[in-house]
Formats: sequence, structure tokens, C-alpha cells
Amino acid sequence: MSRWAPHVLGLGTPLLVAVSLYVGGIWQGLPILVILGFYPLLDLIAGESGEVKGIEEDKMFNSIIHLHGLCMPTIVAFFLALVWMRGFDEFTWLGIVSVGLTTGASGIVAAHELGHRKPRSASWWLARSGLLSILYLHFTTEHNFTHHKHWARPIDPTSSPRGRGIYIHFLRTLPLQLKGALKARPKDTKISLMVEALLLIGLFLISPVILGVFLMQALVAVFLLEYVNYLQHHGLSRGAEERMGPQHAWESRHRWSRWTLMELPLHPAHHLTSSLPAWKLSTYEESPRLPFGYYTSFWLALFPPLWHFVMKNHLDRASTN
Repeated sequence: MSRWAPHVLGLGTPLLVAVSLYVGGIWQGLPILVILGFYPLLDLIAGESGEVKGIEEDKMFNSIIHLHGLCMPTIVAFFLALVWMRGFDEFTWLGIVSVGLTTGASGIVAAHELGHRKPRSASWWLARSGLLSILYLHFTTEHNFTHHKHWARPIDPTSSPRGRGIYIHFLRTLPLQLKGALKARPKDTKISLMVEALLLIGLFLISPVILGVFLMQALVAVFLLEYVNYLQHHGLSRGAEERMGPQHAWESRHRWSRWTLMELPLHPAHHLTSSLPAWKLSTYEESPRLPFGYYTSFWLALFPPLWHFVMKNHLDRASTN
């Protein structure tokens, strides 16, 4: 089997969300059960693999990445159209969470990968359209010009120090990332904020309910995106003058996370070779490895005392290596 084939599984998430939204009713909650219940189990069952072969398969990998990018604005527009036609009922809340989960998952995949492509290229604009659908246009600027410069340093707002919980980190990182983007590229960031403001005004004029639904799915998506940032560097640090290395980011080799998130868990390699596409990333024996995949770790992170307890020994080992 070609190495790209398992990565098609990640597209099953937005497809499931689209079908569940179309069917409507309580079925809109099915993706929540699958993503938050079934995927963590698959993370455990599928096990780990350090395989990184198959770099010649650029075309198929690239197509999958772009499909993730297309899914974001398409799913959001589809959902808002359905709410406009059907109205807001007790099951719309399920749709909001389902949409937020898939735009968050596909969003971090597409924005993380396509946001590194040549500025103003078609791929770059696709990443931007997806980020607009979750009101996070400044992510590309902050990620490329602040995070990649200062990752695992105290100055980096996306890197969480040891002992900080996900909720405190989320509330802290949002304004600091926006501040970082404004400092790095003030003109571009101000234009992005203006575009987002115009979108919000337009949605309000259509319907305050539509605006509310849009904002709530965006909140879910951004929380999921920032959970990934939280996970990737949690508790790892380097000094102001210390050279970056694979020991400053967490690596996960869990197959299900790697397959459905397009090699996002090979995060140390992304930082050390950010010019490479996701499917050409390598594993590093020197990198600390997460005890679980991204889906299973999500549940642990939601309970900070449990997360800190589970990560204690792993952080101790990472600090001594």
C-alpha cells in the first residue's frame, strides 16, 4: 500500500460532518462521538510507527492537504446555510461543536502546512480562506514570524511552560498571539482584522443568529487549534541564546494521529526543516515522545491535574537528556 493512502482517512472527518449536518437532528452529534470517543481508541489500538518513507509521492499528499484546506470554508458555509434554512433548534448545538471540531482539525493541518507556502500563492490563499472561516487570519503571521523564531522560549506565547493548564494557556495565548502578529507584520495584521470585521458585520446583517453560530464554531475550532500548540511544546524550554534542537518539541509516532493529521505529530522535524512539506518530515531519536497520540492526549489535557501527573516522568526524562 502506498504511504499516502492511510492519510486519506483524515478526510473522513469533514465528510462525516457534512453528511451528519445534511441529515440533521440528533445525527449532528455523531461526529462528536466519533472524533472524541472513537478516535482516541484508534490512537491506542493503531500503535506507533517511525516509518517516514515514500517521499516521492508528492502529488497525492499535496492533493490531500489541499482538500483539507477546501473543507474548512466549505463546511462552515454549508452549516450556516442549513441553519438559515432550518432555523436554530436544540440540535444546532451539536452541529456547532461538530463543525468546530472538523474546522479545527482540518484547520491546523491546512494552516500549518499551506501557510508555509509561498505568500500570495494559490495554496497560501487557500490557507487564509480557511483561517478566515474561524476568525484566525493572524495565525499565519504569528506562526511563521514569531513562533518559528522563539519556539520553546518563555517569550513565545504558543509554548506552554511546565505546570500551566490548557485553560489558562488558552486565555493567555490568544491576546499575546495577536499582539505578536501586530508586532511582526502590523500592516498585514490590521488588514486581516479589517477583513474579519467586515465578515462579522455582513453575517450580522444577514442574521444575528447566523453570526452567533459562526462565532461559536470558530471558538471550538480555535480551542482545538491552540490545544495542538499547547501539546507540541508543553514543559520544554530553551534559553534565549540556546540553539534550537529536536529536544525542544514533542514528537508523537502514533499512527492514527499521524494519518489523520497529515504528519503534524512529527513536530520537531517541522521546526528544524520547516521548508519541507509534511510528508517529507523525519523522526528524531533525540526528541521527547508523547506517551499518547493527539486524540488521547486531548482528554488528559482537559483535566490539568491528570495531565500534569501523566506528563511528570516524561518531562523529568526530557529535562535530563
